[in-house]
Amino acid sequence: MGLFDFFSKDKKKKLDEGLEKTKESFLSKLTRTVVGKSKVDDEVLDELEEVLISSDVGVETTLRIIERIEARVSKDKYVGASELQNILREEIAKLLEENNTSDAEYELPKHPDGNPHVIMVVGVNGVGKTTTIGKLANQFKQMDKKVVLGAADTFRAAAVDQLIIWSERVGVPIVQQGMNADPASVAFDTLQAAKAKGADVAIIDTAGRLHNKVNLMNELSKIRRVMDKVVPGAPHEVLLVLDGSTGQNAFEQAKQFSIATNINALAITKLDGTAKGGVVIGISDQMKVPVKYIGVGEGINDLQPFNKRTFVNSLFGE
Repeated sequence: MGLFDFFSKDKKKKLDEGLEKTKESFLSKLTRTVVGKSKVDDEVLDELEEVLISSDVGVETTLRIIERIEARVSKDKYVGASELQNILREEIAKLLEENNTSDAEYELPKHPDGNPHVIMVVGVNGVGKTTTIGKLANQFKQMDKKVVLGAADTFRAAAVDQLIIWSERVGVPIVQQGMNADPASVAFDTLQAAKAKGADVAIIDTAGRLHNKVNLMNELSKIRRVMDKVVPGAPHEVLLVLDGSTGQNAFEQAKQFSIATNINALAITKLDGTAKGGVVIGISDQMKVPVKYIGVGEGINDLQPFNKRTFVNSLFGE
């Protein structure tokens, strides 16, 4: 069973509920923009620009969307204001399409010599990093995959303790050396254990913040080098976890982490408690990194594989 098989009616309902605040805010602003207007003119486009920016889509991404809509309107002189919602929806869907892998069933890649798929998880404290790892481990377990967790965020006792609790809850083994252990040593031991157990996937938690960016960069580089020695090519996935409710701050964090390490997947959490869901569109567009998961609730199954079409449909109330 692949992760996308979990996209049942219940999942769609949960996604709709999770994006409710964003959708209500976004659609009500959009409706006000076109009410009483017959055509898409400069005034409508200026108002639309404000709607997108205030929905945390971000300035650069908003300007790209507006430019695309302007191009369509100038090509077809008869675009009415009533059609604006459909055009906007199409352009947002296209942007997400450009920056994400296809919505095909997600399967774990196979690696040489039966090595595990290695996911290194990064992100600042408080974004839901450890919870995301726990929920991800649970999803892989539901797919009948063998999972090993590694507690390499050793700068906070709470981070190690939380991951131990998640490993017990999900029923997967964990490698940990307690607080203040060398993170690279934990990562090394985790991959050794994963290989010995014939695990399909190893998920390594890492420190969210060190004293400065240089330290963080050096630490993450060291962890990657050590992993590569045990499993050539590891980590295969560097998953950055961001708190969607922080809006543009999440985008700033994404930029900082992309300087510190080579990110190739994003998880955006806490979308259920905010009207800032537009940040998913902006971060995906600006970072050119695929959004792989979104968090739409507290439950263990509320980390969903990101499906562009379903997300856009939900955002526009369908």
